[in-house]
Amino acid sequence: MQEFIKINKDDNVCVALKPIAKGTTVNVAGENITTVEDIPQGHKFAIKPVKKGDSVIKYGFRIGIAQADVEVGAWIHTHNLKTGLGELLEYKYEPTGQVDKVDEEKAYFDGYVRENGKVGVRNEVWIIPTVGCVNSIARAIEAKAKLRKPEGVDEVVAFTHPYGCSQVTEDQENTRTVLADLINHPNAGAVLVLGLGCENSRIEVLKNYIGEYNPERVKFLQVQDVDYEQDDADRILDELMAYASQFKREKVDAKELIIGMKCGGSDGLSGITANPTVGQFSDMLVAKGGTTILTEVPEMFGAETILMNRCENEELFNKTVHLINDFKEYFIKNGQEIYENPSPGNKDGGITTLEDKSLGCTQKSGSSLVKGVLAYGEPVNTKGLNLLSAPGNDLVAATALAASGAQIVLFTTGRGTPFASPVPTVKIATNSRLANKKSNWIDFNCGRIVADDVPMETVSKELFQYVLDVASGKKVKAEEEGFHDFAIFKQGVTL
Repeated sequence: MQEFIKINKDDNVCVALKPIAKGTTVNVAGENITTVEDIPQGHKFAIKPVKKGDSVIKYGFRIGIAQADVEVGAWIHTHNLKTGLGELLEYKYEPTGQVDKVDEEKAYFDGYVRENGKVGVRNEVWIIPTVGCVNSIARAIEAKAKLRKPEGVDEVVAFTHPYGCSQVTEDQENTRTVLADLINHPNAGAVLVLGLGCENSRIEVLKNYIGEYNPERVKFLQVQDVDYEQDDADRILDELMAYASQFKREKVDAKELIIGMKCGGSDGLSGITANPTVGQFSDMLVAKGGTTILTEVPEMFGAETILMNRCENEELFNKTVHLINDFKEYFIKNGQEIYENPSPGNKDGGITTLEDKSLGCTQKSGSSLVKGVLAYGEPVNTKGLNLLSAPGNDLVAATALAASGAQIVLFTTGRGTPFASPVPTVKIATNSRLANKKSNWIDFNCGRIVADDVPMETVSKELFQYVLDVASGKKVKAEEEGFHDFAIFKQGVTL
């Protein structure tokens, strides 16, 4: 296994691919460099002298400003490197002039084609509460329905949440929009909308957000209106499960896939292994006519111009500028630093500044043009690479991807996490240590790129096939554990 990697020819740091002891001599571009400190795996060390105030360069871009002189071979991290980013910025559209590649070779998966033409990769029956007050009832309905689930229905899931009442303005709109998105999601063969009756987002209000629906697929129960809600719910669930069980998997072109992309708990290998592998996957799917969605806007800060200049046209560029600046203004309005350092787990793994994380994070977008920019809760309607407004929080962002139409979420991690989302959530390890230690969480190991010298192109092709397998019914680890999480983006006042 190689000890280090210099990602770009202009970099003045290298990344340790495994722990490097103090006093170890490595050869970088023909020059011998001896480490003057222990360098943990995924962390950076200087390969050129860096003066206080100089830019530290990784991925060919500045990731921060040195806070002290750094000698060759020294460790560079939070003790001597700080962000170099400011707040609201002016941007200029400088398009790359590229065009997306087209791959005429077809790929297929076995999916569920719905009556409206949308395609699901699961055939589940979902219980969607309109308000947190009925969460316990939803869970009780779920538990009983699971015991009589017919063949052909993959799972019965209640997506509980604490919202739906005592909310105002945009906060309330977020809840209604995302609930409607889930009700319309093609991974749900049928849906029970469970209401209380006195909430702000009661069933009659929510119907305006749902739009047209098939009454055989979507049914409603307002529990204040009935004598004993469990009896009514059992009857309705039996009808919904019978309806959903009629759907069978059939061969579907991969161009119908919509895949969300998210990272969390990163380490210093995230931008070297898992994230660029997902980027290559994204380019492969886009070339076949499919759709990918990149989110977690705060973790684009510092690398946003890379995405802006890949926008297909100036209108999308302007939407991306608003995407970035609206989130910055949200931070400012709430008295938060825009460029807060990464989480403790990120820093432990070798990520020092937000630029460091963002330049790794945006690699999940590959090299395709940006074809769409989505507001939070907005369904995707343009094939190709899309950007979605959502925060960095893992559960909130993954839910937002599902709400916008992703049938599967790819989640890269250097730290590991057991969480799920409303759709199959593929955990992709950046390093082999994590993949081996938490094999009950991790679905796919990109750490092999550095641990076993497996070419990234090979791993990307394997990931593409793995996604087709998941789309065809293969369960991810979180599904095997029965995990299904759901989190709405909370903003504003609670009454």
